[in-house]
Amino acid sequence: MMLGKTAGGLFWMCRYLERSANNARLIEAGSRMTMTRAAEEHAEWDSVLETANVKRIYSERHETVDRNSVIDFLLRDRSNPSSVMSVVEAARFNARMVRVALTREVWEAVNDTWMKLKDALARPVKETDLPDVLELIRQQSAQVRGALHGTMLRNDIFNFCRIGTFLERSDNVARILDVKYYVLLPSVSMVGTTIDNYQWEAILRSAAAERSFAWLNKESGPRAIAEFLILDRRLPRSIAFCYLNLARNLGYLETEYGEARPCMELCAETLNRLTSTDIETIFQGGLHEFIQSILQANNSLGLQIEKDYRFYA
Repeated sequence: MMLGKTAGGLFWMCRYLERSANNARLIEAGSRMTMTRAAEEHAEWDSVLETANVKRIYSERHETVDRNSVIDFLLRDRSNPSSVMSVVEAARFNARMVRVALTREVWEAVNDTWMKLKDALARPVKETDLPDVLELIRQQSAQVRGALHGTMLRNDIFNFCRIGTFLERSDNVARILDVKYYVLLPSVSMVGTTIDNYQWEAILRSAAAERSFAWLNKESGPRAIAEFLILDRRLPRSIAFCYLNLARNLGYLETEYGEARPCMELCAETLNRLTSTDIETIFQGGLHEFIQSILQANNSLGLQIEKDYRFYA
């Protein structure tokens, strides 16, 4: 059986790399949203901080919420443990700690990510350079993912990596939906307008799902988008897809170690909720309430995985 410290290093390496790409998508979505709501720019960037779960830390260091400060905080500020620079450094630290468990290609991809982003984020990012920097962050995350899929054995090492990725992804998509649901519309009168549709489409972009949604849906709108991001098992970033894969990878660990652990039961409970409901039931009970329960489930599952596999033993 793998040492808990090694399992934890793999799990967190992949969580941090997923978070770096998620931050890039959040910043891009925030920038797009402010194009349609110039008068509401403060509220939009405030919602980006809320989605990234760093609003409190930001408020301790900044008196006002503005575009440049938020972007710099999310990209470069090492006092923000979830900034791209912070999480990429943390991913590299974990990769070094578990280097013997990684193929040469995966280690080099992680190290290359750290070196390129350290250089790109050495100074505040100019507005004209921002699209290229955000694309670089996404590309580097994809490079590590490609090396992982293309060179790693499908064993417990690979499973801990995937569990970290899918738990982080589920949490991010849930936060995007929860925060945006309340801050999207300037007023009720905008519902159904071009601005309304553009803003909902920005949610899809922040989850890298706009093209997939367009292929499968003739009409847009809050319910259709929420259904796609929560329940559609074909979408690699939907919450249901994440939990299907969490259950699969946790199941592989159970088989490999020959022992059932409490985290699998927690995962199965949430997966059952996701596969036995529909979007109308979710909206009737309250989207916010449903998403909050998913966020709590994510947190509980992460803590239970750490306990079951003795990450800090």
